[in-house]
Amino acid sequence: MGVDVALTQVIQPGTSGKRRQLTQLDVVPDPADVFPGICQRSNLPMLRRVDPYRDLILTAAEMPQLLAELQTERTLATTDEERTLLTAVHHLAERCATDPPTELHLQGD
Repeated sequence: MGVDVALTQVIQPGTSGKRRQLTQLDVVPDPADVFPGICQRSNLPMLRRVDPYRDLILTAAEMPQLLAELQTERTLATTDEERTLLTAVHHLAERCATDPPTELHLQGD
């Protein structure tokens, strides 16, 4: 029931969603189910939206809030595994924030 986090490039010629093309650029896998646990115990609104059973797609416009919440959770992390995962997700969120045609896909099982 892990949540993998993928940085995805979006190519959408025109306004129709039918021609939308997605290319995965990078991924932070979560085989040990660490990220859902962090999100479930968090009181922060963006992280509370993460559902281990559904996908959540975030745009570059949402990255400032996500980055702040990830930083807060990094300071509260209780294990090296949590800090490592949060640092990797933070890195992808930074890339997304600086590259508007990308999205961050939080992929539940």
